[in-house]
Amino acid sequence: MTKRNFIIGPILLLLLGILLMTSCTTNDKNISPTEAVALIEENTDNENFVILDVRTNEEFTSGHIDGAINLDYYSETFSDDVSELDKDKNYLIYCRSGKRSQASFDIMEGLGFKNLYNMEGGIEAYQQDYEIVTK
Repeated sequence: MTKRNFIIGPILLLLLGILLMTSCTTNDKNISPTEAVALIEENTDNENFVILDVRTNEEFTSGHIDGAINLDYYSETFSDDVSELDKDKNYLIYCRSGKRSQASFDIMEGLGFKNLYNMEGGIEAYQQDYEIVTK
């Protein structure tokens, strides 16, 4: 074994270990619409559970998950509005297709929120199997 291999081998093992530890400790909670429905049902009377729709107001009024609150991701005050939410509550976040909700998830995680769920596929995936409400 050469000196070079003697040094590179342990370094690669160390990097692999760090990578594995990082991937295991992530708080990334992407869930399917079916898992989201189960989560909503489990938390029907839980005041510490919030369904957060991050689409525009127009999108929200055209149809949303029953009980959801709306904070527009595109609003200039979105980060400020989100930072005023209770960081100890549990949040199910969704948008139209999943991109804004993932970005919102990342913002909220950066602000110290711990209990976050991102619904993959957004309302588009959700309404393939479940009803939405309009008000």
